[in-house]
Amino acid sequence: MIVVVAPGQGSQTPGFLAPWLEDSAVRDRVGAWSDAIGVDLVEHGTNSDADTIKDTALAQPLIVAAGLVTADALLADGRRALVGGVAGHSVGEFTAAGVAGILEPTDAVALVAERGRAMADAAALEPTSMAAVLGGDADAVAAALEQHGLVPANHNGGGQTVVAGPAEGIAALAAEPPARARVVPLAVAGAFHTRYMAPAVDRVTPVAAATTVQDPTLPIWTNADGSRVDDGRHFVDLMVRQIANPVHWDAVMESFSTAGVTGIIELAPAGALVGLAKRGLRGTPTVAVKTPDDLPAAIELLQHDSETAGQEADATA
Repeated sequence: MIVVVAPGQGSQTPGFLAPWLEDSAVRDRVGAWSDAIGVDLVEHGTNSDADTIKDTALAQPLIVAAGLVTADALLADGRRALVGGVAGHSVGEFTAAGVAGILEPTDAVALVAERGRAMADAAALEPTSMAAVLGGDADAVAAALEQHGLVPANHNGGGQTVVAGPAEGIAALAAEPPARARVVPLAVAGAFHTRYMAPAVDRVTPVAAATTVQDPTLPIWTNADGSRVDDGRHFVDLMVRQIANPVHWDAVMESFSTAGVTGIIELAPAGALVGLAKRGLRGTPTVAVKTPDDLPAAIELLQHDSETAGQEADATA
């Protein structure tokens, strides 16, 4: 069973949308989304620099737009039937919701644009930030977080936890990492998935409630606890609450393992989640689809997995 995953904020890089926009139909579609949300996704996805697209209000709709156009190309010509499920990391859940049919793509982009604006405004209330903590003794890391007023925000698995809180606390942690741990400050504008984002939850909740939602047509797993969710409205409610609550990607990967996942394809802007899978789901084949040039390898993985499953079914018949 192949699952398709969608990355979260921090995965964006300058010009990452440009290769996809060489297709005029894709460019027109992204242009229509730009008009709908009042953000020039084409310009920011091709010409804006790293500091510009670090802005939460820009990064989030850019990432979701990229994931949706990648999914369209990957799952065309009946290949959607070859996918065993979908999940997204943080803002990537909006991409996953679009792929799974919970949200219409235009609604997914519009809702995530409001999320991005609300989170940017919440982040502006006081200086906060995030950092990845790699390795280290669990007790020593916990003690260091308490000392600096920080909390876990993303439980990513594979020996990685993203922590968040006051900017000075992140700086202090990076200056004096816990024993045997490496601390990497992240290029984000605030302490996402913590109490600092409560104002954003309040703002996004009524917008999400007014958005048309369907039940998923593909299996989908939530960041809340890694469980599979079959009710579309419940999934959207969980996405909104997730703004101020930790991401449990480690639990999602555990669910993948339990479900018998045999391969992972990451949508653009890809790389982070296949990296976690290589550590947390060792031996599982992965493909990171960063540009259209990566699509043949992803399609081959889908088709090979389907053929293998068919052969196994025939052998047991």
